[in-house]
Amino acid sequence: MGWKERTDRAKKLHRPSLKNWARDGLHATFPAYASSLLHPSAHPYSSFRIVGGEAVESSLSLEDAREIALEGEAGRRKEGQRLGCRRSRRDHRYRDDGDALAAGRYGGGVEFPAVLDARVTSPKEFHEEYEARCIPCVIRNIPNGGGAERERREAVGATHGDGDGDDGRAMDDGQEEKKEDAEFPRDGRSRVRSDYRPLPDVPTDGRPSAAGGVAAISKHRPWPALENWTLASLASSPHLRDRPLKCGEDDDGGTLRVKLKHFLQYLSSNVDDSPLYIFDATFDEDKYAKRLLEDYTVPDYFDEDLFGLVGEKRRPPYRWFLVGPERSGTTVHVDPLGTSAWNTLVVGVKRWVLFPPHVPKSVVKGRRLTLPGEDDEAIHYFTTILPRMKRRAAACGGLGDYANFECYEFTQFAGETVYIPHGWWHAVLNVTHTVGITQNFCSRRNFDVVWRETRGGRKKMACSWLRRLRERYPDLARRAEELNTRDGFVMWEDDEVEQKKWRRKRMEKERRRMEKKKGRERKGSTTEKERKEDKEERKEDKGREKNITGSCGSSSSGRESKRTRVGSAREVSPE
Repeated sequence: MGWKERTDRAKKLHRPSLKNWARDGLHATFPAYASSLLHPSAHPYSSFRIVGGEAVESSLSLEDAREIALEGEAGRRKEGQRLGCRRSRRDHRYRDDGDALAAGRYGGGVEFPAVLDARVTSPKEFHEEYEARCIPCVIRNIPNGGGAERERREAVGATHGDGDGDDGRAMDDGQEEKKEDAEFPRDGRSRVRSDYRPLPDVPTDGRPSAAGGVAAISKHRPWPALENWTLASLASSPHLRDRPLKCGEDDDGGTLRVKLKHFLQYLSSNVDDSPLYIFDATFDEDKYAKRLLEDYTVPDYFDEDLFGLVGEKRRPPYRWFLVGPERSGTTVHVDPLGTSAWNTLVVGVKRWVLFPPHVPKSVVKGRRLTLPGEDDEAIHYFTTILPRMKRRAAACGGLGDYANFECYEFTQFAGETVYIPHGWWHAVLNVTHTVGITQNFCSRRNFDVVWRETRGGRKKMACSWLRRLRERYPDLARRAEELNTRDGFVMWEDDEVEQKKWRRKRMEKERRRMEKKKGRERKGSTTEKERKEDKEERKEDKGREKNITGSCGSSSSGRESKRTRVGSAREVSPE
């Protein structure tokens, strides 16, 4: 079979009820929408909020956003002046009314996402000022080694003092403001040291460029992906072009795979309204495709990975390689198990929309806004449902489900990394053909939320995780036990009722397997595939029994299959 027959078969299995994937003719109308986002005069950052019963809209140009990111604190103060309020980095947070997530209150006039630059913002600043406050961010210049420039400048700064006064003493707010005004004048022209050699920016037209001119520190070296993940490079790669990658699931949850070379032909030739989308979480298990791991480095903003304690085989899926045709995307969702996520775009342009956790699910999903016969894929969500949602919110005047309604839209360009905090609703649309990488993670900043979700959603894994935490991070283990005590939660290994349910379920599964095997024997023939399935099932059962036996002896207080209907309305992805 050729590429068309293979992708047609995948589409038929992925959405069997959809007979015509091009029924709305979006292939012809989408270019106008994409052009409106990519036009030089377009403002890629915009917000829509209901304040005092009135709709308030604002936007930020690409030039201003990048200037703010590069200038750091002074730039954010400049942004505050543009919005009519005196605001520093310390004001870029939730309203000060207790626990932000519980209260469901955000902003106080703050615009999301925060636009940062890896050449300026340190991991410590990110963790304390943004991740700890669950503020979405767009971080520029990670793939092209921006962190190396930041570290070089920090080393030079350490030689000349730590950014305090000339005599080494701490500066008060007035002195600090004068210093910032001297370094970052109001005319936007930064005065920098003579040793400052900026890395070249990644162009905004979706084409990556390799960074040069800086002897990058090893962990901040430019990603090989900048060269290896272009569409032409992927199509010609002898190690990747023949690898089958996941592009969807059938109605039974079975994985649909297409060879990369066939998918790339489909990508450039299809006229589907919402095309298939490669969203592969198991590429690291393929001896050839796992070479992709050598092409990027986890940014140091997100290098704390607490789920890694349980091992690669037991932890939930968390890492995805993405290849998306224009018009494909992921519909609105929240990332699983309370995790946060980062998404780095290497090739192309994406459009995002974010909703804070306090916006009701029924509103975010656009229920009662889809007309009979209309589809609800990502492209329909952005071009049709979202505009209707804003009009409904404005008409409601901040009453009912639309009270305190907020949504934030922005365009992600190649070379930019998006950080999505736990609990934030988000949807993504590929404006052009795209290639990227995304990972979900658990750190100290979101541990409480992740622990509560994991102990109930992945009960047996949570027992193993708690034991590892006691060994490596006793303070987090104590925190998990405090949360259990406060919530009256009983761990699976201490709950005899839950264990009995598991044993009954396991015995029923074994009974069904034996009946299936006897049926094959009565037929007198067993295929190699069936024998392999039996062997895998027995191996899996033994592994579960071993894990459970090891955990039940504790006295403390399997890899998850994730339903990712790529490009469809039922998709729940990490993007």
